[in-house]
Amino acid sequence: MPDAPRSLAGSAGTLCSAHDVALLDLDGVVYVGSDPVPGAPAALRTARESGLRLAFVTNNASRTPEQVVERLLGVGVPARPEEVVTSAQTAAHVLTDRLPPGARILVVGAAGLVRALEERGLVPVRSADDEPAAVVQGFGPEVGWAELAEASYAVGRGVPWVATNTDLTLPTPRGRAPGNGTLVAVVQATTGVAPVVTGKPDVAMHREAVERSSARRPLVVGDRLDTDIEGARRGGVPSLLVLSGVSDAADVVLAAPEQRPDHLAADLRGLLVEHPRVEAEPAGTARCGVWTAVCAASGLTLRRHRTGRRDDGLDALRAACVAVWSTPAPPADRAGVAAELRRHLSRAAGPPRGKAAGVRGAR
Repeated sequence: MPDAPRSLAGSAGTLCSAHDVALLDLDGVVYVGSDPVPGAPAALRTARESGLRLAFVTNNASRTPEQVVERLLGVGVPARPEEVVTSAQTAAHVLTDRLPPGARILVVGAAGLVRALEERGLVPVRSADDEPAAVVQGFGPEVGWAELAEASYAVGRGVPWVATNTDLTLPTPRGRAPGNGTLVAVVQATTGVAPVVTGKPDVAMHREAVERSSARRPLVVGDRLDTDIEGARRGGVPSLLVLSGVSDAADVVLAAPEQRPDHLAADLRGLLVEHPRVEAEPAGTARCGVWTAVCAASGLTLRRHRTGRRDDGLDALRAACVAVWSTPAPPADRAGVAAELRRHLSRAAGPPRGKAAGVRGAR
């Protein structure tokens, strides 16, 4: 993994002009539930018109590429199945590399996972008594006790186990719902075995997306530090965190080194603009536009100056990130950091996210 950034990257032009493919997460980035993230369809249309190619990369293994396209069309985003990359496809690829053609795979998941296995010449089965060569587990809204029990029986007998991802949560218009990681945890707690995980942030998922999109200068765009951004860092490519989904302002300021993005934006309109440089001053101090952030053991302080460039409402957050990231011992009081950000980021909340709208404080 490359060295962790201590600053955010500025851009001489728009991100569209600097990259050939945007590797876009879906839930919380393009849509939430059945609704588009405000501004996302128009931003992606403009990005395409500027020459940026799009790949839709999701850890959600439940849908086939055609179903993902149908979902995208439903929120006003044109797409083709070949532009979709799922964690189910990645898991199937990994299993193909390890098993002979025609191997039986016990499936815990939905149609997207079954389809991905069949495309790779593997045979999906649903019972541990079918002598599977491996178990693969991905998200499916209908997965219940019986499926988890079959997986536990097989894994308990020593059958290799692959999980498409371990996202603990899934954003919905009503709030956060349990993700695949919660279901994986059931099998792990039952068997005492940990799976091989192939989705984001694993580098296998990044390689699958780059290979399928033929990207040469990719930009990873996501809403989660622990999957999208960490996956980009493992793959050694730049990333854009949008604040329209799971990770919030306090999360990014206090992010672990391996989860720090290169760029920040409220939503996908961040693809269409230049990104400012942050001036790093002495350790623990940074300035971006009219904002100066100072980080000390006692906490984070933001100050606004009278003169400076007009910003997109995120310069205070950018300054805060660099101030904290350059401090050997960042503040431990997350609630205090969140409160300071909340005081100054009312215009940087990003689009509504159901009941989780706005720049959230401590969770």
